[in-house]
Amino acid sequence: MNAQLERYEQRFRRAGLPLFIEDFSPTHDIFTRAAPLLVVVFLVEMLGATSLDWHWWQNLLAALGGLVALVVGFGLLNGFRGRPFWSLPTRFGIPELAVFVFLPALLPVVTQEQLRQFFGIALANLVLVGIVYVVIGYGLIATTYWGLRRLATELGNSVASLVRALPLLLVFSLVLFVTADMWQVFGGMPAAFIVLLMVAFTALSTLFLLIRLPREVDAIERDAGSGPPLRRSQRMNLSISLVIRQWMQVLVVSAGVGLFFVGFGMLAISQHVYDQWGVTPGAWSYEITLMHHPLLVSASLVKVAVGIANFTGLYYSIALLTDSTFRTDFLDNVGAELRDLFTARAEYLALRESSGLTGTPAPSA
Repeated sequence: MNAQLERYEQRFRRAGLPLFIEDFSPTHDIFTRAAPLLVVVFLVEMLGATSLDWHWWQNLLAALGGLVALVVGFGLLNGFRGRPFWSLPTRFGIPELAVFVFLPALLPVVTQEQLRQFFGIALANLVLVGIVYVVIGYGLIATTYWGLRRLATELGNSVASLVRALPLLLVFSLVLFVTADMWQVFGGMPAAFIVLLMVAFTALSTLFLLIRLPREVDAIERDAGSGPPLRRSQRMNLSISLVIRQWMQVLVVSAGVGLFFVGFGMLAISQHVYDQWGVTPGAWSYEITLMHHPLLVSASLVKVAVGIANFTGLYYSIALLTDSTFRTDFLDNVGAELRDLFTARAEYLALRESSGLTGTPAPSA
């Protein structure tokens, strides 16, 4: 019976849906899995006891002293929690996380009276704990790995979507691409701003997806009709999994559009056009001769292509859930898999109930 439950739980983890496991808890399933990373970071932070103003032997002694302090501090916590002094914790509750966050931050305060470093280290550790909780708790690694294993299928779906979307996208994008204003705006924009624009567009499309996906998840759940309704955390887990899958399709479409415009720009936008538009090639440029015709690839061309790819990716990510053609295509691809997962969840819950197990999550501390 336990082996059957484990197979179901393993399936949920591999699908990037760990919160489908009923007794999934931070203490046993999230931070315990990240224990090796946390231990390495915890021990490396012994260097917080050192100083650039000291001799090497002083730093060596300070680092060793910091290491002893960290080990002894965690050993005392083990004793308080009823574990052997030298053991690694099998669960991470609030006391263990508090020691991980604050004990290394005390080292620069003790050795150098650096209160600013205390807050910096404590904040960095707290952010790391939050990242570990989100990445492992919502199955981002498993979802990404699952997506990579299905990359060929996702690539085929994305290319098919790109072919269907290409006529409308080209009408929209070609008009922008052959205007001097677009080249003057993006060609003169610093590369850091281009990256910031990509991040902003990604955040905007993700926000839209997170707003729209819950109702789509509810509809798929109703169609599946298997098992009790999902809890809010489980719906969020499923929504994040779908967002990552959609990111992959949007990335393929955006990359395809960007590469198309780099190639088109090399053929159509010559140095003469640059001069007429009052646009410089940018920080770098290379000229390639093809069939006795000079092709110019430049930093400005890449920036403009990336800028148009950003607009295209934003449009496509929204169209996947608003345009009837794209929406049906995307949801049909995931609908069958989700129905199988909902059915497996219903069987899993029935098996737990027949085994006398409750669905109450384990305590967090």
